[in-house]
Amino acid sequence: MEVAAVPRSAAACRAAPLLPAVRAAACHLALPRRAFSASVAAAPAPRRLAARRAADGDSVETAPEAVPIEKRFPPFPSVMDINQIREILPHRFPFLLVDRVIEYKAGEYAVGIKNVTINDNFFPGHFPERPIMPGVLMVEAMAQVGGLVMLQPEVGGSRDNFFFAGIDKVRFRKPVIAGDTLIMRMTLTKYQKRFGLAKMEGKAYVGGDLVCEGEFLLVSATE
Repeated sequence: MEVAAVPRSAAACRAAPLLPAVRAAACHLALPRRAFSASVAAAPAPRRLAARRAADGDSVETAPEAVPIEKRFPPFPSVMDINQIREILPHRFPFLLVDRVIEYKAGEYAVGIKNVTINDNFFPGHFPERPIMPGVLMVEAMAQVGGLVMLQPEVGGSRDNFFFAGIDKVRFRKPVIAGDTLIMRMTLTKYQKRFGLAKMEGKAYVGGDLVCEGEFLLVSATE
């Protein structure tokens, strides 16, 4: 079978009775390096990049379609849901300030979240025109996450006699407002089981920004 010769000059390319796809390939072969570079330079930036990749033999990848914003954020994982939290903590409305635990390692740390909404009962008074979560309630929410670590069988705490005993070096970095999701990590740093004392380091974040931090003291009291 005879193979048709591919035109080698631009004039021959234009004159040759070829299919469009074949003609395009022939013209690409026929263009001198300088002419090809000039044509690429005149093209828009995305086309220039694609043309250069094609000239170098690289595969040209198309940009993925934009993902709608409502589909970009996966849900938080759920290591403990609200029902499991209620089985561990004695707190109830309006003072249960942990909605979910998203990470937990027995006897070491827990990461919990509090969804801050305008329906929280403290916002009508703090403040009516500028809803800001009170700092003392942020500290309380963090202490409750610490309680989820200390009230587990691995540690030996009891919901009947385990208390929030003290705080130190607490700093509030940014206000937390309605619509935020407060992410709290409480890490056990020291535990004296003989005396029932636990020291924990707490950090709270909103959108990756540190909003509150401090050191916490929890104690298991005896009757």
